[in-house]
Amino acid sequence: MFLAWKEIRYAKLRYGLIAGIMLLVAYVVFMLSGLANGLADGNRQAIDDWQATTIILSEDSNKIANASQLHLSDLEQVSAKEKAGIGIYSTAIEKKSGSEKTNVSIFGTDNQSFVVPKVIEGKLYKNDHEAIVSENLLEDGYKLNQDFKVNDQSFKIVGVTKATTYSIAPVVYLSSPAFKTVKYGVQPTESDPINVIATKGKTTVTNKASQTKLQKMTSDTFIESIPGYKPEKLTLNTMIYFLFVVVAAIIGIFMYVITLQKTAIFGVMKAQGVATSYLVRSILAQAFLVGIIGVVVAIGLSVLTSLALPSAMPFAVHWTEWALYAVILVFVAMIGGLFSMRTVTKVDPVTAIGGE
Repeated sequence: MFLAWKEIRYAKLRYGLIAGIMLLVAYVVFMLSGLANGLADGNRQAIDDWQATTIILSEDSNKIANASQLHLSDLEQVSAKEKAGIGIYSTAIEKKSGSEKTNVSIFGTDNQSFVVPKVIEGKLYKNDHEAIVSENLLEDGYKLNQDFKVNDQSFKIVGVTKATTYSIAPVVYLSSPAFKTVKYGVQPTESDPINVIATKGKTTVTNKASQTKLQKMTSDTFIESIPGYKPEKLTLNTMIYFLFVVVAAIIGIFMYVITLQKTAIFGVMKAQGVATSYLVRSILAQAFLVGIIGVVVAIGLSVLTSLALPSAMPFAVHWTEWALYAVILVFVAMIGGLFSMRTVTKVDPVTAIGGE
């Protein structure tokens, strides 16, 4: 490590260029990771907030909430510690007729359901003309005790919950009858339509011949089936994995060129009795130091960049994942340093210093 650091300090420009390239690639990795996590969290956050053990859909829905057609009466087929029937509807709301609309995800359920988040301002909805909204909707100009319209129906915002999203849109909670009126434009009946049943604790489903056949799954399975969730995450993660290969190649090429330039020096050192293993460890140490410097600075830049991004661009820092990526980046940088190992081991002291 001593020799590695001395060389880096001596040839600041050379190693500065390598560290700079390492920084740029690592910066792209962390930014892509943040965007991938932001999109993923934007699709799933409201479902995670439920903290449900099991999600139940209709058997023919192919695990997609919007394709699941259930009724509140289907709750009779489910046995669990806690259960809630929820209607899900992606639409747009407006403050008044003709004003700019805002995309939202509407959840229709009883106000005493365990899935309804805690109100941080105001109160829970108590009738079919009241609603509670997630805090991030306030960024679009909505406020407590304000009315909004959706599909010619008017509702009053009586409560605000913590910021959350579903399908990259703020969340609005209504009563089940209000949800039916909004989505289907018909008056409520005893069996209001819903899309999913969420439960807590041990869950048992007993399909009855006269009712909709149900299919239960974990929350993670349900989230993985959200349209677009897996393709978005897989695409961005694949780009990140490809960048790991790019790091190894770039560091390997630069270290190899620098090693070739130092062939004569290595020859002299070998002639003086310096072991080949010591020289190899020095090269690996240089790759390690360059990797650490590039990764640490890239993390700092990524965090600063995230603070400047607009709210419309979802970005989430998962520190555990970033720590893993940081370790991988430094590791592949060291693998790149190994490309020079053969050159060092093959250096002949006599030839390197110009002997016959």
